[in-house]
Amino acid sequence: MSRTWIFGVLTAAVLGAGCLAQAQEPPPGPPPHHGFPGHMGERMEILGFEEMHPGKVVTGAPYSAVRVREEAQTLSDGTAINRKIQTSVFRDSQGRVRREVTMPTIGPLAASNQAQTFIVIHDPVAGTAYELHPDEKTAVQLRSHAGGKKNPDELQGKFDAFVQQEIANGTLKKEDIGTQTISGLSAQGTRYTRTIPAGQIGNDKPILVTDEVWYSPDLQIVVKNTHTDPRFGTRTSTVTNIQRQEPAATLFTVPTGYTVTQGRRGPRGMRRGGGAAPTEDGPPPPGE
Repeated sequence: MSRTWIFGVLTAAVLGAGCLAQAQEPPPGPPPHHGFPGHMGERMEILGFEEMHPGKVVTGAPYSAVRVREEAQTLSDGTAINRKIQTSVFRDSQGRVRREVTMPTIGPLAASNQAQTFIVIHDPVAGTAYELHPDEKTAVQLRSHAGGKKNPDELQGKFDAFVQQEIANGTLKKEDIGTQTISGLSAQGTRYTRTIPAGQIGNDKPILVTDEVWYSPDLQIVVKNTHTDPRFGTRTSTVTNIQRQEPAATLFTVPTGYTVTQGRRGPRGMRRGGGAAPTEDGPPPPGE
């Protein structure tokens, strides 16, 4: 798996989810794979973006934490597959967010047994985002495209309408499962059961896919999500090591000495655009 491909997926998740300028933490709702077309929701979840949603910027609720995503799958021959992905998340009082995703190596790189870390800074204050390459001391400033200019209320309305339509069709069931304390936070639980009707994908019986989502109204984040699909196994994402202090301001800026270029990502993760010349002293001003 190349770094270019991973960053393409990572930044496409940031931009495609609703917003470079809007962003991130959702009200309680189905996980992204219910609300986003194709594999976008799945890619977002893999990379630690499962709590992203076309909603408002969350201010006045700073925190840092580690989100651990674990996947367990047993194949028909008894082979067990277990994966773990960690994402360090930092959010300041202004709503700026930094994510450091640690990916296990797969494919030809697996022999080195070295995990890869990727960093994305989302700055709704400046209306921009950066992807950082610490090993090369380079950064790409990502400019908003048309999708980032949409009204967050409009996007939320479309998301809710999609969910309500699935409920009305009988393919999605929503249940309140109470409250519990997770990682020191009081969380509200909701279970979503999605039915894939018999015959829809060649299945002779209905397939039930369930999600249990635990949402903290205090921090306005999903603190735990368990996704169970009999075709692919179980994935659990849990927020741990929560600290309520203001993160260091330097986490949300490009470090001194980095070469910064401007561009944006297309839907396949290809970098496009030119923009301001690189600078060794930090990022150029947002905008053209």
